[in-house]
Amino acid sequence: MKSVANIPLLLMLGIAGLITGVFSLVLGRYPVSLADLWQLVTPFQGGHADISPQVRTVVTEIRLPRIIAAFLVGGTLSITGAAYQGMFRNPMVSPSILGVSAGAGFGAALGILLGLSPLLQQSMSFVFGVAAVAAVYAISLSTGVKHDKCLTLILAGMIVATLFTAMLSILKYIADPDNTLPSIVYWLMGGLSATGMADLRFIAVFALTGLTVLTLSGWKIDMLSFGDEEAKTMGIRVDRFRLLVIVAATLMTASAVSISGIIGWVGLIIPHITRMITGPRNAELLPASFLIGGIFLLVIDGFSRSVAAAEIPLGITTSLIGAPFFIFIMIKTSKKHRHDTT
Repeated sequence: MKSVANIPLLLMLGIAGLITGVFSLVLGRYPVSLADLWQLVTPFQGGHADISPQVRTVVTEIRLPRIIAAFLVGGTLSITGAAYQGMFRNPMVSPSILGVSAGAGFGAALGILLGLSPLLQQSMSFVFGVAAVAAVYAISLSTGVKHDKCLTLILAGMIVATLFTAMLSILKYIADPDNTLPSIVYWLMGGLSATGMADLRFIAVFALTGLTVLTLSGWKIDMLSFGDEEAKTMGIRVDRFRLLVIVAATLMTASAVSISGIIGWVGLIIPHITRMITGPRNAELLPASFLIGGIFLLVIDGFSRSVAAAEIPLGITTSLIGAPFFIFIMIKTSKKHRHDTT
């Protein structure tokens, strides 16, 4: 039952991501030309002597880490959203369904309120994001075996997310309105302006490991989409496999949110767009979602930091684009369904 991914499609998407990344390097308020980039990547031709220190700093220390981070964050949110939609058999599911974003937001806000360093803020965001999902899974286990596991997980996720959102509101209420509160609000809106190479090492480990685990497990997620009993007849240990997907998706999402803040809609709409291209098979859908999600957030990031004098937070831009686009997808799907049934 194992299926092979569409290699030519993935290669095309990889090339498209590379091209998008190159143009993102030259895009911004500080001018960088393609000729400057060529000189930076050809050190053996003596080109570096003609590059100004400002251009070198902008490209290698500011834009390059941010661009790689945008690709990894977008890809991570997209593939986890696709995996959850297949596992929960629900097209409305997003990576935050089990409370990881709410927990990560609370952790980051607590770190900001305590005046911790950016590294410790990121660590607290990651830890609380993982803790939120652990609490959700513990609640689902405590309900016994009589209830539907997927429904129980979703309901527990709603409960835990509500609790962390309430605690986040308390932190915002007691925060200094002139200093701390704006920092919390800005972090919650999402952005990559403070991303450095250390952040890349952190997210890359979880993103690439999770990408491998979920892609290799794509055929099992296909079986889960038909129901637990069908999956069991194929020899899948459903509870153990569901835990594996949750752990992989949680670590990936928590690592992404901890460096970028809360960026909505990416993990919801990109799997739908990808499904129109690849079809429903997760062996193709999951890696393609990762690549398309990365390209999408690269484009959004380039737009957000270039369209106005002040940078627009990514969460605002993705919401403004994602919500209308999702309505379009719903209308198109509904028309296709009516056409197929007539």
